[in-house]
Amino acid sequence: MSGNNSKLLKIRALDVSYGSVQVLFGIDLDVTPGEIVSIIGPNGAGKSTVIKAVIGIAPAQRGSIHFKGREITRQPAHEIPALGIGYVPQGRIVFAEMTVTENLEMGAFLLKDGKRVRDAVDRVFSEFPRLHERRKQNAGRLSGGEQQMLAIGRALMLDPELVILDEPSLGLSPKYVDIIFEKLMGLKEQGRTLLMVEQNAARALSVSDHAYALELGKNRFSDTGQALLNNTDVRKMYLGGA
Repeated sequence: MSGNNSKLLKIRALDVSYGSVQVLFGIDLDVTPGEIVSIIGPNGAGKSTVIKAVIGIAPAQRGSIHFKGREITRQPAHEIPALGIGYVPQGRIVFAEMTVTENLEMGAFLLKDGKRVRDAVDRVFSEFPRLHERRKQNAGRLSGGEQQMLAIGRALMLDPELVILDEPSLGLSPKYVDIIFEKLMGLKEQGRTLLMVEQNAARALSVSDHAYALELGKNRFSDTGQALLNNTDVRKMYLGGA
């Protein structure tokens, strides 16, 4: 077990299939506490499937997933939040007819004490002042960037040790892409650990301590974000040769 202790998340030899179609082939991945780790790759590379395996909605066929030294490979999805893993799904999924505050409260579903829920809401509002300004508005009336802030805030309500984000900048205006990445850097500065799948590979690598590039469901490259940004093959294959 000692090899797991320095890693918050450790994935080894992970295979995942959807029905008869295998999507991941022997994936290895580590996340160290306090890091931002990114998974990049073209559409269909299996990026989102990796994080869906961690949160229990894409069951592993083979391999192992350890979180804080404990095996969670086949942990039911509904038990994952209580372990200290927060998840921000792709597509800014919010409860449109509920207010911003009510959306955040939904993220605190494991907290039975009303004061702890209120304290968690206040903590998120201090992190995202824009959400505080909009707290009484229905989430469906927020801009796309504000909805993404809300989805991230909701994932923070249980104060998770690992925050997993699926395409946090997808579909956002350039202004909000900047804001969201600034927020992610701010969360890291507070000591949070982030694992994200991100289509904007150059931007993801620029903020990542470590990154993994997948191709056809397999590990292709793994290095620091800066090293992958400077890698000629990575630039050619994943960054449009820029």
